[in-house]
Amino acid sequence: MILTYSYRVKDQGVRKKLCRLARAVNLVWNYTNETSYNAIRNHGKWLTKYDFRPLLKGTSKELPINSQTVQAVSDELVTRRKQFKKAKLKWRGKDSLGWVPFNGQTIQVREGAVFYNGERYRFWEHRKIQGKIKTGSFTQDSRGRWYVHFQCEVDEAVEHGNREIGIDLGLKDQVTCSDGQKYTRENLTKKYEVQLAQAQRAKKVKWIKAIHSRIKNKRKDWTHQVTSKLCKSSKYIVVGQIHSKKLAQTRLAKSVLDASWGSFTTLLQYKAIRHGMVVQIVSEKWSTQTCSCCGVIPEGAPKGISALGVRSWRCSGCGAQHDRDINAAQNIFNFGAGRCTPTGNLSLQ
Repeated sequence: MILTYSYRVKDQGVRKKLCRLARAVNLVWNYTNETSYNAIRNHGKWLTKYDFRPLLKGTSKELPINSQTVQAVSDELVTRRKQFKKAKLKWRGKDSLGWVPFNGQTIQVREGAVFYNGERYRFWEHRKIQGKIKTGSFTQDSRGRWYVHFQCEVDEAVEHGNREIGIDLGLKDQVTCSDGQKYTRENLTKKYEVQLAQAQRAKKVKWIKAIHSRIKNKRKDWTHQVTSKLCKSSKYIVVGQIHSKKLAQTRLAKSVLDASWGSFTTLLQYKAIRHGMVVQIVSEKWSTQTCSCCGVIPEGAPKGISALGVRSWRCSGCGAQHDRDINAAQNIFNFGAGRCTPTGNLSLQ
């Protein structure tokens, strides 16, 4: 399996060098992008990554990047062109964030530094690198800070627990488990909206970027911590699939985007691979209205955006008292395990 390690580069003395490398990468990208487009327009031929090899031969002698980086850039363009189904991709210019890919065979990592093309770039090694480095890259964020990433091949897997749970994703409690455990964090967008508004009115670009970066990092850190805890303690997880794009067009847009449900599901799925556990995505339709005890949809069950304020309710059929989110999580688990269908019919198995 492949793990990615990310570190902040101590870029105070090497920022200009990294920017110079990024400009060289942009030059290669724009050349291959234009060449590919002309081949499609004039000859109807879609160039493959092997077609670019002779065209880019000797490029590393004229630019401050090695041949493996040149090859990685052309390979990435071919991959993205196929992914987005476009004959021509975006032009990389001075406003593009820096990106310098490399191969694990062309670098050396020792004593908290990476040696690339004869230059030494130090980074904050907050955790040890495990496995064999296959590929990697230098990347720049919107604040101009540089990071180095290593994709490493790791053999050993991490043990997991014995929990079998369903997960309901929400706004008040971001994650609710079918066993009653909840994971909640504050709404970061609302917490910093006053500061962000002040910075935007004052047109302080650096301040604006710093606030957005703080929100992003806190949200990402919380998501990583919760998904790691769930994968370490569980062997089977069922997650309800929410169509956040539709909800993002309602009055709940800020809260929906801040909850970052898509990021949570993605992290949970890829961490499950290393832990050797199963994560299943099912439709959450009817999960809120269905009684997890009798498996029917009773009259008076909360439904729709207008009933989001109803946090607990009683089933008129069997009289069971439900916490709204825990009941939904239990139904989601039943949907995934085949104990109940999303139409509210309870299985006798």
